[in-house]
Amino acid sequence: MTFLALDVGNTRLKWALYDAPRIGARLLAHGAQFLENIEKLAEGDWRDLPAPRWVVGCVVAGDAVKRRVQEQLELWDVAPQWVVSSSAEAGLVNGYDHPARLGSDRWVAMIGARQRVLAQGPSRPCVVVMVGTAVTVEAIDAEGRFLGGIILPGHGIMLRALESGTAGLHVPTGEVRDFPTNTSDALTSGGTFAIAGAVQRMVENLRHHCGADPVVYMTGGAGWKMAPSMSTQVELVDSLIFDGLLEIADWRLLAV
Repeated sequence: MTFLALDVGNTRLKWALYDAPRIGARLLAHGAQFLENIEKLAEGDWRDLPAPRWVVGCVVAGDAVKRRVQEQLELWDVAPQWVVSSSAEAGLVNGYDHPARLGSDRWVAMIGARQRVLAQGPSRPCVVVMVGTAVTVEAIDAEGRFLGGIILPGHGIMLRALESGTAGLHVPTGEVRDFPTNTSDALTSGGTFAIAGAVQRMVENLRHHCGADPVVYMTGGAGWKMAPSMSTQVELVDSLIFDGLLEIADWRLLAV
């Protein structure tokens, strides 16, 4: 059963086609498209793909973008299932005050992370970091309960906010330095250390709560930029949301 996974973020749509809806399935094709180019998918990236039997996705970009994606899927006459955060799914319990208000991308990434924790050995606490337009840092205990998470601006938003709110400050591209000695490096280092510090604080909170060191997974388009500057050990996992979508699909099949 060919399976298409969709991750529709604030900037890009990422997709992956697998030969089955389960973890470990063979990846047949994958790609990404900026949201302004969604209408090119059916006649471009997807034109020569084998037709998926099932489509599951998460979308944070809004209903208008969702409708545009669904129009492209008419190529195969298949209706997608869009993940909505719930009180529990695929082995993860949602501790949010209002579970349905949790961003579906955050929920799916945590399900992918929980699956990865269990696949690597005995259960342990887990911190999940997504670095994109915004940055989210989530805490999951060893029993698979999402305890809560934080949201902060992504690196680009931080720099643009400084540029727009500070007279005469123009944001160039700098380097991350331990002791920046120019404005460009100071800005880049400041944004990077702000994110690293937020992650470190969540790691400490979760360690104190659970009495055990958590594993930390990082994903998102800018994750590779952040990982070298982290003050705690992290495992970079590009496919975390796709892993979560595969895990959700597998559990839903078993429930049928």
